[in-house]
Amino acid sequence: MENVVLIIHLLLALGLIAVVLLQRSEGGGLGMGGGGGGAVSGRAAATALGRLTWILAIAFICTSITLTIMAAQKSAGASVTDRLAVPQAEEQGDAPAAPLGSDLLPPSEGDNAPLVPSAD
Repeated sequence: MENVVLIIHLLLALGLIAVVLLQRSEGGGLGMGGGGGGAVSGRAAATALGRLTWILAIAFICTSITLTIMAAQKSAGASVTDRLAVPQAEEQGDAPAAPLGSDLLPPSEGDNAPLVPSAD
C-alpha cells in the first residue's frame, strides 16, 4: 500500500511541476506588476491551469501526510539503536574476534615485546 501511495505522490509531483511551468508568467516576483487585466480588483480570474494547480497541490499535501502516517505506524515501537545491534555469529569460527579495549592501547613498560623489531 505504501508503494502505491508513493507512486501516486511522485506522479503528482511531476504533474504539479509541469502545470506550474505551463502557466503564463506575469512578470515581477511576489505578485508585483502583472496588471489587473482590466479588472478593478487585484485578483486575476482563475484559469483552468490555476484550478488544476490547486487540485494537484492539495492532493500532493494529502499524499505527503498519508506517507508520513504510514511511516510512523511502521516504525512504532522500533528504535534506531535496535537496528544497530550486530547479531552474534552462530559459530565462533565464522567471524574474526573483535579486539579487546586493552589490545588497542600501546604496550606498557612492563611488556616484554619491543616496540621496534630488532634488525638481527
